[in-house]
Amino acid sequence: MSARALILGCAGTAFDDWERAFLRQAEPWGLIVFRRNAANPEQLRRLVADFREVVGRPDAPVLVDQEGGRVQRLGPPLWPAYPAAACFSRINDPQSRREAIRLGARLMAHDLAELGISVDCVPVLDVPVAGADAVIGDRAYGVDPQAVAIGGRAAAEGLLAGGVLPVIKHIPGHGRATADSHLRLPHVGATREELTAHDFAPFRTLTDMPLAMTAHVVYSAVDSRNPATLSRRVFKEIIRGEIGYAGLVISDDLSMKALTGSFADRTRRAYGAGCDIVLHCNANREEMDAVASVAKPLVGKAKHRAEAALERIRHLPEPFDAVEGRARLDALLAGIVRRVQIH
Repeated sequence: MSARALILGCAGTAFDDWERAFLRQAEPWGLIVFRRNAANPEQLRRLVADFREVVGRPDAPVLVDQEGGRVQRLGPPLWPAYPAAACFSRINDPQSRREAIRLGARLMAHDLAELGISVDCVPVLDVPVAGADAVIGDRAYGVDPQAVAIGGRAAAEGLLAGGVLPVIKHIPGHGRATADSHLRLPHVGATREELTAHDFAPFRTLTDMPLAMTAHVVYSAVDSRNPATLSRRVFKEIIRGEIGYAGLVISDDLSMKALTGSFADRTRRAYGAGCDIVLHCNANREEMDAVASVAKPLVGKAKHRAEAALERIRHLPEPFDAVEGRARLDALLAGIVRRVQIH
């Protein structure tokens, strides 16, 4: 079956008749799951498999936000807990720090692959600054661009090694925002030079990664009216231009309060700006219907980018002993992360 350029959520732990019919008609490229969709591992495996059967594509992507720390959709007691990205910065030895980040991501990939989940919305490449909203905070691998880039690459490589696609986010950078885009639209007044040197830098070093997610942030030095997700100028000049990212770009969630207007309008504007695929997460039927009503078919460059992304995980994962891996991560984190239970 064909796909359309959207990713949708679902309401519960199984599809009801309406959702099945809707998904068949909407033909989304992917599904994103949240804690509300996960009662236990066997149930979640069934939901993932059921989605692929409904849309008729055995490799249809299933996404999750599994960063560790406070953004971990699958957690104890049914799944392991992992530390927030910032915790790794407390490992003094750079080689050990990078090993721990990669290993943590490799373990998360192991957990997700067992469920059939093929995309993890990690790594966060945002670089926090003093005075910024705490929405990024400890989700970042450090407070300078180089540390964030090194940590982000380690995490992305760990996921890829385990057969799970990473998503670099939130392109071109959310770390300077003084508001949480879940709640309202952030405006960043930094100069273009400041943005280039600081906010955009980690994304420039990870342009080889297959998927990226946008920031619902206004960068006044580039486009004073539109957030990146809806800005042709940000896409042309920054994301595809200065940063040089050529992979698949997914919008952040269209239902976030940073965006205004009807859901059909948000969808059209995201495509018009340059998003290859739009994301809608909250499973609100009226909103989903509006998004799907104007969803584009996945064709042309967007289709090529999507296929290239999936090709990155059409291989057997590298050999991996999860028991040994968890023990090694425990050792690397000893004395650094308090009360982290990764078993």
